[in-house]
Order: sequence, then C-alpha cells, then structure tokens
Amino acid sequence: MAKPKDYPGSLFLIPSILGDNEPLEVLPISIKGAIESIDFYIVENEKSARRFIKKISPRKSQAKLNIETLNKFTEPAAIPTFLKPCLDGYDVGIISDAGCPGIADPGADVVKIAHEKNIKVVPMVGPSSILLAMMASGFNGQNFAFNGYLPIESSDRKKTIKLLERNSKELGQSQIFIETPYRNDKLLQELIKSLAPSTKICVACDITLPTEQIATKTVADWKHTKWELHKRPAIFIIQA
Repeated sequence: MAKPKDYPGSLFLIPSILGDNEPLEVLPISIKGAIESIDFYIVENEKSARRFIKKISPRKSQAKLNIETLNKFTEPAAIPTFLKPCLDGYDVGIISDAGCPGIADPGADVVKIAHEKNIKVVPMVGPSSILLAMMASGFNGQNFAFNGYLPIESSDRKKTIKLLERNSKELGQSQIFIETPYRNDKLLQELIKSLAPSTKICVACDITLPTEQIATKTVADWKHTKWELHKRPAIFIIQA
C-alpha cells in the first residue's frame, strides 16, 4: 500500500469501459497510472470492479484492495465514511459499472460530500455513452438535456415523451434518455407511436464495441427500420 500523504488524499473519478472490450483501447494511459497507485475504491459492483482493475493492472495485488460498495442498497449514513482514507492521506478512486462516475451514477453522492470536506476531486478522461451518442447524433450540441430514465407506467411515459418533444421544439434542445436494456425495443416502439412523423430519433447502442450501431432517422423512417436492441446498452435522443 502507498504511504499516506501529509495532507488529504484526492478523490479520483475513474471511468470504466462501456462493454467487454480491452480497456486501453478506449481509456488513456493515465487511468492505468491511477489504478496502479490507488488501493482504496468506491464501486457499484465489487466483482466487476475487481475484474476491471485486474485487466488494467494484472500485477496489482487484489488482496490489498480496500473496496466499498455504493449502490441503491447503500445506507446514506455510511457514504461519508467511504472518504475517511482521503482524510488519512490516501487517494480514493470511484469506479462506475460503465462509463464516467457521477454521470447517471451514484458516485455523485460521494463527490458532493468530498466538496463539503474540501477533498480535491480529480475527474479523469474516459468514455461517456451520453456524450459519445450526442456527438454522433447530428443534433444540437449547443443545447441538450439528459433526462435519465423515463417513467415505467405507460400513460406517464407517453406524457413524458410528448413533453420532451415539446421542449425540444420550443427550446431547440436535444433530449437524451436511457432505458433498462431489456426494455429498449419497447421504448423505441413507444417513441415511434407517440412522436410526430417529422421528429428525429437517434439510437446509439453498444457504443465503442465491435457491434456498435448509431443511426439518426425521422420517426417516419424508423417505422420501416428493424433493429434488435434487446439487452444491448443504448442511448436515445430526440430532436423535434
């Protein structure tokens, strides 16, 4: 384990891969350096985080890793304790299940506390499916909004879809959202049924993977397009 510093350690926000590909194909070498120097981690899933760390740094001792799990089951009162190593002089890394910590990710709760405790926060470069999809969409990159998950209940979802379409038209704003992968096909069909024929939809799935597909079409054109999105991570963007 690295020696503690004479001052508080930093909180490193470490992006991870978006799928089953070689980490250093999509991550900068600085990620490898951070992984090799940090022994304290806050992660969504310990098993996948250990596998990611091993891919990045095969020689790093897994036994010496100190890992805290942060997900929907974590007690809020426990979260501030995850940063105690920083106060003791050690750097801490946050690793998301996929993509960038703090973006559609519970890591934001830790970052908020880090700022309150005057702990330095270091965001690291890596893939964000949201930004990569936006870049590839051809939509308004000057004005866009990420809306997370849409409501599950059908009538609420339809209202939300129509509201996002209206916001897009009135504000010239691209509207981005995501879905649980096994419900992707259903969501695309709901978008096609609910949106105006001229509204455009970008679907970006398996971003950075060999199976990557990204297309922007009008609703009218999507009606004649057959894509199999089931269980494939995808980003949806609409522009009215």
